[in-house]
Amino acid sequence: MGQQQLILLVLGIVIVGLAVTVGIQAFSENSKKANMDALVDDTIDLATTAQTWMLKPSIYGGGNNSCRTTCDWSSVTLSHLGYAESGGAYTNVNGSFIVDGSAGTQLVITGTSAAHGNQVTITVTGTAPPDISSSVNADYSS
Repeated sequence: MGQQQLILLVLGIVIVGLAVTVGIQAFSENSKKANMDALVDDTIDLATTAQTWMLKPSIYGGGNNSCRTTCDWSSVTLSHLGYAESGGAYTNVNGSFIVDGSAGTQLVITGTSAAHGNQVTITVTGTAPPDISSSVNADYSS
C-alpha cells in the first residue's frame, strides 16, 4: 500500500472511533434523561393515587376524605395505595420509591434511581392538583 492509502485508512479509523465515542455519550445522556422522566411520571402517579385514596370512603379502603380542614397523611403506606412493597419501598425498572407520611400534614414521595443517580421528591399536602409540588435532582456529571 502507498503512504497516501495508509494515511487515509488511519484517518478513517480515527473518524469512526470518534463517531462511536460521541454516539455512546449521547446514548448515555439520553438514557439518564429518559430515566428522570420515568421517575417523575412514577412519582406523580403515586401522588395522584394517594390523593385518590384520601378521597375514598373508609368502607372502600380509603382515607375517608380526612382533608376537610388539613390532611392527615400519617397512615398512608404503599400497600394502602395498592403497590407491593418490599422493605418499605416499591421498586420497578425505573427506580425505588418510598412514601413517608410521618409529618402528618404532608406526604413525601421519593423516587431514586441508583443506576443513573437521579432523584425525584414529590410533596402532597392535599387532594387538589395544586397540592402537589416536586423537586428534581439529576446527576449528569458522570
